[in-house]
Amino acid sequence: MPEFIDGLLLVLNLKTMIVVVLAALFGVFVGAIPGLSATMAVALLVPITFYMDPVAAIAAIITSAAMAIFAGDIPGAYLNIPGTPSSAAYVGDSAALGRKGRARECLGVNLVCSVTGGLAGTIVLVMIAPKLAEFALNFSSFEYFWLAILGLSSAVFVSQGSLVKAFLSLMVGLLLSTIGLDMISGTPRFTFDVPDLFAGINFIPVMIGFFALNEVMKLFANRHGATSEAEKRSVPQQGTVFGKVPYYLKRYWRNLIRGSSLGALIGALPGAGADIAAWITYAISKKRSKEPEKFGTGHMEGIVDASSANNSAVCGAWVPALVFGIPGDSITAIVIGVLYMKGMNPGPTIFMNNSEMVYGLFTAFFVANLILIPIGYLAIRSAHIFAVTPARLLMPVILCFCIVGAFAINNSATDIWIMLLSGIAVYFISSADFPVAPAILGLVLGGVLENNFMTSMLKSNGSVLAFVERPISAALGCLVLLIALFPLLSKFLAKRTSPAAPVVQGENQ
Repeated sequence: MPEFIDGLLLVLNLKTMIVVVLAALFGVFVGAIPGLSATMAVALLVPITFYMDPVAAIAAIITSAAMAIFAGDIPGAYLNIPGTPSSAAYVGDSAALGRKGRARECLGVNLVCSVTGGLAGTIVLVMIAPKLAEFALNFSSFEYFWLAILGLSSAVFVSQGSLVKAFLSLMVGLLLSTIGLDMISGTPRFTFDVPDLFAGINFIPVMIGFFALNEVMKLFANRHGATSEAEKRSVPQQGTVFGKVPYYLKRYWRNLIRGSSLGALIGALPGAGADIAAWITYAISKKRSKEPEKFGTGHMEGIVDASSANNSAVCGAWVPALVFGIPGDSITAIVIGVLYMKGMNPGPTIFMNNSEMVYGLFTAFFVANLILIPIGYLAIRSAHIFAVTPARLLMPVILCFCIVGAFAINNSATDIWIMLLSGIAVYFISSADFPVAPAILGLVLGGVLENNFMTSMLKSNGSVLAFVERPISAALGCLVLLIALFPLLSKFLAKRTSPAAPVVQGENQ
């Protein structure tokens, strides 16, 4: 109990609260700019944390990450451009609502679901962190292989239109993920003797090209593009920020609980993070929905699932980071370095040697998520700038941010070319109604799939049976098989359960 009170005092003081507010404003700014991710917001804060107290430094990182994840929904609703990769899963629904004049309504639901998911993830972190981290530690390369397959299979459910086109788009993403050095032989693959490609393609420049640059090119593709797009964005926004929130929470409360729970669980798996949590929960939401045909057209159900999973996964990723020193995502990978620098060595001993700081960290999570409400509300009320700014002024600014965002990943001009080529390619194939989301999913999970497959094959001396010998691995494999066979099984069951058509007398006479 004394440690808990000491932890509260470390956070609930004027100096730390000022840091939290400034970090929240910084996170909103970075998250709302297309191409700048929550990871980049945290990375930019690290040099400043050198001059802060340990708890204040961690509180700043937690707050900026949570705000950036939410703020990524703002340009998605107004411009159809996800501000962060985790917003890409449901950007189609957000943009459709924005074109109907319901952007504030959409962002209000996003905000409340983000706060709810963040608080749920924090409770998971506080209450059952050691148990979840212990379970995640049981995952070997065999389990991560099946988990990657499970994530790739969700591309079928998050895509609109032809499943064949969704599969081809997924293959494009997987092909891009093979660029770089082969992990076994070290041989360059598809690098064209460009040294910057030896480390592979980062998905951030590709995502910028797929979404942001593609939108800019579509806008100026024809003579009347600027006028029509301005008309779409100048639709008067109806209602208030929180006016429809009680209605949607009452209608989709199961989705809110499911998204928050799954987000925390997925975030606790090392390497998963908010991006994968958003894609998987959105896919599950569509699969379990009674109205799957409405997804992508401005339906709120998937938004509730995925937006609650985003911030929940951010908190869940701290479970393995704190208890075992294993980064749950790219953000906690940076945080682990900050913890070591501040003398808080992550691992089981951190709960004994720095218990008051751990409680202070838990308190920072609650404060960071609660402060989302007032600052997020102000951000939504100010976000109409995206709607009233003329396209001829807004799009060049977005293009500049796209170039800066692509370059800032690795400080390399090669990433700018990757962004440019990705945008041009998607601009042409989008006219044939090829979905973009599966390609992003393939690029994100392709490296995870290949690395864990090759590692598993080396462990088992080439035995394929080793992938189903472990209980967890076998269970995940069966789940993947059921998902693959589900369309056939559903058709078979539908034929068996449907009543036979009545035979009309004289029909065959």
